[in-house]
Amino acid sequence: MGRIGGAMEESSKSTGPQAVSEEAPGRTKLSAIVTTFNEERHIAACLESLTWCDEILVVDSFSTDRTPEIARSFEKVRFEQRTYYGSASQKNWAMDQVQHDWFLIFDADERCTADLQKEVETLLASGPTHEAYTIRRTVYFMDHLIRFSGWQHDQVVRLVKQGSGRYPNRRVHADMVTRGPAPLLRNPMLHYMADSFDEYFPRIQKYSVWGASQAWKEGKRAGFAEVFGRSVWRFIRTYMIQGGFLDGMYGLVFCMLQAYGTYLKWAILWGWRVNEARGRKPNLPIFDDDENTWRGLEGESPDSASPAAG
Repeated sequence: MGRIGGAMEESSKSTGPQAVSEEAPGRTKLSAIVTTFNEERHIAACLESLTWCDEILVVDSFSTDRTPEIARSFEKVRFEQRTYYGSASQKNWAMDQVQHDWFLIFDADERCTADLQKEVETLLASGPTHEAYTIRRTVYFMDHLIRFSGWQHDQVVRLVKQGSGRYPNRRVHADMVTRGPAPLLRNPMLHYMADSFDEYFPRIQKYSVWGASQAWKEGKRAGFAEVFGRSVWRFIRTYMIQGGFLDGMYGLVFCMLQAYGTYLKWAILWGWRVNEARGRKPNLPIFDDDENTWRGLEGESPDSASPAAG
């Protein structure tokens, strides 16, 4: 098993009417998992695209906006709240709560298209030959389709049979580990990464702190090569090598934001190490120390499998 590669196909932005909302004859029942925090602008559209599933489990991190109210208004939704220790922890916990053997994982800013729905239902009706499947993501930034910048390869393992996939113990950017191959489905999901610059910028800062915290926990250090070298290389790779310049001004801004996030992560870690020498420890975010969250796949230890995509 290893990281699964592939190209991302362009998809229509609209999810389209859920014309195939009737359950495919004889298909295996399916749960949907959606994790949320202050997603009142996205959650309704996300849940509407998943109403064809037999159960929708929403795991909320104590939102302070209308997310809980909106989520509870959907008939199929089972609403739970849990402290947020990172995406991997939240999704592992949710996977243990669903009622059906197969589940589909979505973030609140993602949408299931009618074509993807039909493909998943047909697969579950005909009998899956694998225990996990990978789905491409078509990415939108400020309402604009990002065709390049590295995101043309964006894909994640999201359709999984219970016991065949697990996220490793990482605060951010965890790739799901699967027991066997996770083939790529034909149709993508939609990912509305950010509606505005004001929304995306704080997210970059938050992820940078989490990334630095993970690196601190792993004993890593940061110097010139990390703070400067990694940041410059991130821009060169995404903007020049992976074609970000072909996305025009959106691509330029997007790639520079990615490079800034890399810089911020390693600069924060550098600052923490400097302060460590001065006798000051960083105020790290809380980590999930419950062994049940990080247990390995059925019949395997957590270190015996390889990451797929995440």
